[in-house]
Amino acid sequence: MTTDKTPQPAGDIRWHEHAITREDRWAKQNSRGCTLWLTGLSGAGKSTIANAAAHHLFTLGVPVYVLDGDNLRHGLNVDLGFSDQDRAENVRRVGEVALLLADAGFVVFVPIISPFFEGRQAVRQRHESAGLGFAEVFIATSVEECAKRDTKGLYAKAAKGELTGLTGVDAPYEAPRSPEMTLLTSQRSVETCAEELLSGMNHLWS
Repeated sequence: MTTDKTPQPAGDIRWHEHAITREDRWAKQNSRGCTLWLTGLSGAGKSTIANAAAHHLFTLGVPVYVLDGDNLRHGLNVDLGFSDQDRAENVRRVGEVALLLADAGFVVFVPIISPFFEGRQAVRQRHESAGLGFAEVFIATSVEECAKRDTKGLYAKAAKGELTGLTGVDAPYEAPRSPEMTLLTSQRSVETCAEELLSGMNHLWS
């Protein structure tokens, strides 16, 4: 079992209960908060699928938010690099934000590489301990297919020796051992993948 390494508050810091309960918030919007954690290599299609699925739920009136890993590195995680330690802290922080948003009643999509099993398990355990729904979705696109897409030009840079530490190339990626869902993206449209994601996971928020 993975040990929860979430830092503990120091000193006389106490948890304050909210005047508005989770049950009150969820009942008012007629849906439940949860987190769908999309993991996979760079270029696998995580963000594209997450945004397509989120847009569909939004049109139905479901509160949604996409916590894109790259976007968060412009602010919340701007101080983090790409060492193993920084990657782990990146996942921990994103996991905590996802937990807060899920508690508030959002269906939270988290498309983030999150290469290490231990970090993803810690986020799962935090959600489960808080009584919040969590699903790990493996966007199982091969490194060869990701390199063909190369939407950010990272694989080309790695091939030229201009970039090191690329997950799946010269940095490790630990694939999920028992994800709630595995999505195969090769030869399949974004819409098809998003529909499969929503149909398979709708029990979390319905």
